[in-house]
Amino acid sequence: MPDAAMTVTADDGTPLAGTLTLPDTAGPHPAVLLLHGSGPLDREGNTPKVPVDLGRPLADALASKGIATLRYDRRGVGETPGAWRASGFTDNGRDAATAVRALAEHPDVRSDAVGVVGHSEGALHAMAVAGQEDVRAAVLLAGYARLGEDALRWQARSVVQGLPAPVRLLRRPLGALGNRFLAHIRKTRTDVARLAGFPLNARWMRENLAHDTRADLEAVRAPVLAVTGEKDLQVDPDDLDEIRRLTQGPTEIHRVPDLTHVLRRDPGRHTLRSYGRLLRDPVDPELLALVATWLAGQLGTQPDEMPSGAETARP
Repeated sequence: MPDAAMTVTADDGTPLAGTLTLPDTAGPHPAVLLLHGSGPLDREGNTPKVPVDLGRPLADALASKGIATLRYDRRGVGETPGAWRASGFTDNGRDAATAVRALAEHPDVRSDAVGVVGHSEGALHAMAVAGQEDVRAAVLLAGYARLGEDALRWQARSVVQGLPAPVRLLRRPLGALGNRFLAHIRKTRTDVARLAGFPLNARWMRENLAHDTRADLEAVRAPVLAVTGEKDLQVDPDDLDEIRRLTQGPTEIHRVPDLTHVLRRDPGRHTLRSYGRLLRDPVDPELLALVATWLAGQLGTQPDEMPSGAETARP
């Protein structure tokens, strides 16, 4: 599928370097903005230690359905200048909103058929973009519907449950250590802070802990596809029901058996230590097919048509 370089100029002038993958057919095309998870992620969704590698396979799957895809390097990563630890959660959200507007203005893109796809942190920004910007569809992969601090506490409990039995016996002191960590973060006032000698993206953490995605979801009127794996250790799959309750438009939810937070399936006992093994395999092909087919149904309709719902969609 043909790729074109595309740079989005953020509100503060930072050039967000990205790739626009176009279908082989003549345009203009429906298009989506792809937003990745947290950390120093490049446009394909990769860090050296956690190569989720979602960008290319999803862009190819969407291009085969006639849909273009834009994804970009986060601040301070790849070809985008800046310092990722100094960037806040709200900075990432503003960048996403700017990028979706730039995508809609691209000459190869149909401005009336733009959507957003987000994974993990990207799903949180996709909720806000879908509630505030003129998008036709939103896909939320492993997104939560709660206060950020509550989501982090759920994640911590989930991870501890997957640890060896002797370590699980330490869950109370580990919980106390976690509370002290959160208290330290709340007291920080700088973008970057040090804890035990290690630099932390403190502003991002403060803003993420205080952000409640439920307000964003209540503003969403575009069709939504929300997918979370049954074996997600970082996001509660039960939040899918809350996502469907809160959104105002037709919403389809999928709780996928054996699917994990890194978008691969694990039929065995799943823990954080499984990530390294799972990431040697590609993103789950059934997930890619689901997202591509659903988006083709939403973005391929005319502006005055409503898409048909599935059995899990709210009428």
